[in-house]
Amino acid sequence: MVALALDIGGTRTGIAVSDRTGRVAMPLKVLPACEVEGMARSFRMILEDHEPDILVCGLPQTMSGEEGPQAEHIREVAGRIAAATGLPLEFIDERLTSTEAKRILREQGLNEKQMRGKVDMISASLFLQAWLDSHGRKDDRG
Repeated sequence: MVALALDIGGTRTGIAVSDRTGRVAMPLKVLPACEVEGMARSFRMILEDHEPDILVCGLPQTMSGEEGPQAEHIREVAGRIAAATGLPLEFIDERLTSTEAKRILREQGLNEKQMRGKVDMISASLFLQAWLDSHGRKDDRG
């Protein structure tokens, strides 16, 4: 099972993908949000290259676990993308993934300007890995 993760933002959308076994998440690319939402050729090529079975989208939540102010917008955009691709859609809490992504990139020696486009895809890979881990445990028990 291949999962495609989208970290949907106002300007950019970070994209990550799992391996075919559905065990390992990998950062893939950052595209302008309008290209993903508009099903531009750049996004369609990713879909063709990776042939995902499911979309996993990060949902912004507050520290108390409630949906953040952007959550409704993310749900709408993700729903349109899922409908356009014909893929099932799941959401996962993306709390603190951007902070963790920045920490990882800083450890690699990148400054704020250098990490600007990379944070979103690293963030997508982090929440995708969390989703894969929880999904895998369910499969192992059943």
